[in-house]
Amino acid sequence: MTSSAGNPGRDADPAPVPFVASLGVAPGVIRLGAEGDPRISIRVEIPEVWDAVRVDAPLTESVFTVKVRALTALYPDHATPEEFVVKRNGIAIQDETVTLGTAGVRSGSTLLVTLLRRRPVRS
Repeated sequence: MTSSAGNPGRDADPAPVPFVASLGVAPGVIRLGAEGDPRISIRVEIPEVWDAVRVDAPLTESVFTVKVRALTALYPDHATPEEFVVKRNGIAIQDETVTLGTAGVRSGSTLLVTLLRRRPVRS
C-alpha cells in the first residue's frame, strides 16, 4: 500500500487525531488491525533516523507488531527489530508480545523505538 506521499505501508490520513500524535510525524499513517475495528492513534518515534510516524491500531495489537511496522516505514535499511527496544514514558516495555492496551498505551501516546545498545558519539 502506498499513500499519495509515496510512503510504503501508509494510508492517507483518514480522520482527526489527538494533537500529540500528529506532532512532527512523516506524512501518511500506518493502519493496523481489521477494517472497522476501533483504533487509537499513537506517535512512534525513532531517534536514530530523526523521524516519527503516526500509527492507528486497535488496543489488541501487539507492541512488537507496531515496532516492526514503524521500523519498516522509517528505517528500512535495518532488518533486525530485536536490536531495538520500545519505551513508553521513558521505561522499556520488557515483553513486546503484550497488547498496546496491556502496556498502558492510550490514544495520543508516544512510543520511542530506539537501539537497545547505544552507539558512542564521536566528535
